[in-house]
Amino acid sequence: MGTINFVPNDYIQQRQSSRANLMYLMLLMAMLGAIGITFGFIKMRQRAVNKEMVALNARMTRATEQIAQLEELKAKGQTMLKTMVMTAELLEPVPRSVILAGLTNNLPSGVSLVEVSLDEKEFKVAASPSPAGKSKPANQYQAKTAQNKPQETQRRVETNVELAGLAPSDIEVAEYIASLNHSIMLDQVELVESKERVIDDVKFREFKLRAMLKPNLTLTKEDIDAIRKKRDEAMM
Repeated sequence: MGTINFVPNDYIQQRQSSRANLMYLMLLMAMLGAIGITFGFIKMRQRAVNKEMVALNARMTRATEQIAQLEELKAKGQTMLKTMVMTAELLEPVPRSVILAGLTNNLPSGVSLVEVSLDEKEFKVAASPSPAGKSKPANQYQAKTAQNKPQETQRRVETNVELAGLAPSDIEVAEYIASLNHSIMLDQVELVESKERVIDDVKFREFKLRAMLKPNLTLTKEDIDAIRKKRDEAMM
């Protein structure tokens, strides 16, 4: 016996179409929801990245400022060092750079210095009395006043120079001592020690010298320029 369907075919097709549309709508909503969630996650990540970029830029700005401050401090330090060197050269009768140049200018061939030291000693000496001060006092009061008057002193600086170096033989050491004795700056140049030293199977003479800067030494600008010029020519 055949089944009799009283539902119209149009109604059945409409119901199926409605169900399909509802399914498509649900899928579309799910897709839109997934897209919205993904977009929100991307926006959150973008905001986090932007915050990190802002923080990184701030750190880079602070680092740049610190580097600029360090460079400024370095430049100021170099300027202060140059000023100190210039001040020291102005205060010293003979700048130490000039003394060192004078020592190296007189080096014979094959001789090298390994150590240079300058030792300044300051002491006071009694001032020599003037001719007027040697006259006899007119009375006892003047004699007593002269005895109670403190004796005048003068400041004196003595600079000792000690050198240590290497030479091929004692001949070069003797030549160096002779050159220093003819220097306009040094006095009382003497040999302290000279002994043999072997370096890489090569024999050298290790020597030590002692000298003293001439008292009340004052070099003119021409003398200093000549010493420095000779040093520059030797370095070329």
